[in-house]
Amino acid sequence: MSQTNPSLQSQPWWKLLNGYHWFVLIVASAAWFFDCLDQRLFSLARVPALSSLMKLPPTDPGLQGFSKEVTAWFLIGWGIGGMIFGSLGDKYGRAKMLTVTILIYSACTGFSFFSKTALDFTIFRFLTGLGVGGVFGLAVALIAETVPSGARVQSLGLLQILSTVGNLTAGFAKKGIDALEANQTIAAGEGWRWMFLIGAFPAVMILFTRKSLKEPESWLRLKEQGLLPQGNIFAPYATLLANPRWRRNLIIGSLIASTGVVGLWAIGEFAVDLQKVVFKAHFDKILAPDLVKNAVNDAISNAYLLNMLGAAVGMMIFTKVAAGLGRRVAFLIGFTAALIITFLVYWKMSSPNDAYWMMPLMGMAQLSLFAGFAIYLPELFPSKLRSTGTSFCYNLGRFAAAAGSFSSALLTKGVFGSYAATDASLPLRYSAMTMCAIFIVGILVLPFAPETKGQPLPED
Repeated sequence: MSQTNPSLQSQPWWKLLNGYHWFVLIVASAAWFFDCLDQRLFSLARVPALSSLMKLPPTDPGLQGFSKEVTAWFLIGWGIGGMIFGSLGDKYGRAKMLTVTILIYSACTGFSFFSKTALDFTIFRFLTGLGVGGVFGLAVALIAETVPSGARVQSLGLLQILSTVGNLTAGFAKKGIDALEANQTIAAGEGWRWMFLIGAFPAVMILFTRKSLKEPESWLRLKEQGLLPQGNIFAPYATLLANPRWRRNLIIGSLIASTGVVGLWAIGEFAVDLQKVVFKAHFDKILAPDLVKNAVNDAISNAYLLNMLGAAVGMMIFTKVAAGLGRRVAFLIGFTAALIITFLVYWKMSSPNDAYWMMPLMGMAQLSLFAGFAIYLPELFPSKLRSTGTSFCYNLGRFAAAAGSFSSALLTKGVFGSYAATDASLPLRYSAMTMCAIFIVGILVLPFAPETKGQPLPED
């Protein structure tokens, strides 16, 4: 990784970047942009897709439960892909493997267009997850090892801030496709297919970037010296576990990342499902029946866009706090805010007006943590194991989130399912409020986490 001259430390971070640094930052951020676009297209299209394929109304408890199971399989694929490509990134190069993962997730997202059954849909989402899972660790390692150390925190924070643009793009795509479906340009109930077809676009980006994107200098030096991990894809993990320092960092990083990932994907992810139920009940009381569907869709889209704007603000705040006060303080604020705000949202959200101020706050709290993962995780591991360690920590959370999704489905259909007879929103509310306890895990881990503020990336 290039080093920063001390005399330049007083300069704004962006002045430390040359043309190639910006190229790497843009390409890696674009990869993560499209990755997040895919994730959010799935979030927004999941219930309409299953409603069409299963021939059930969106409010059906069985459909709501199965949507969480599909999410769980997507997360399992995500976790497996992250584990595989993280290791391959250390062995064969971050840039090379980043190209492969983009091709996988874009192609399989496009294949979702052709789903005929709920099983087809689930399989395509699992395969998409394999590619999606590899991107984060590879992109983060590529940026961390390429840009000057004085610009590292801000560049990695910017990677996550720009991810919200992908999320916002998914929201605008949904609004556009809803409009096409409303004026019958697209067949009623088929708009979700076109949303997934949009997700195939990232493959085009590879045509313009793959020859210009280089491996980081620190990785190339290790390759020349024959110090890269040898053996199969499990060898880097064995090396991490054999060293007490890296093993401890692996455990701590995994617990911190898993808390945030479970909080988003096994709790926050299902806010849209709650909105479908709550908003329909709200508009049924004040609008003619033929106007309700469009009103619900518009309200959900507006709440989602506000949620993503809140997320961008939260990531910017986290980056500033992490750079100024340290990583542990930033995570403490983030986990505490996520616990309180998420519980409040699921407890009290009862109308679109509630969602319009609650969802920005939840996005700010929950997604601020993901800026922390981009900044903190690569600081825990040496160059020869950075992609493996970062991917392991981040993607172990996918398995935890998958377990959380299965648990949430069990809570929704089983433990709290009987409350649906009184109010269709109650199973969703009670299951999410129960799951909020996960944020306490992250708070309890922080006293054991190493503070990396102001320290160079470990290289030994």
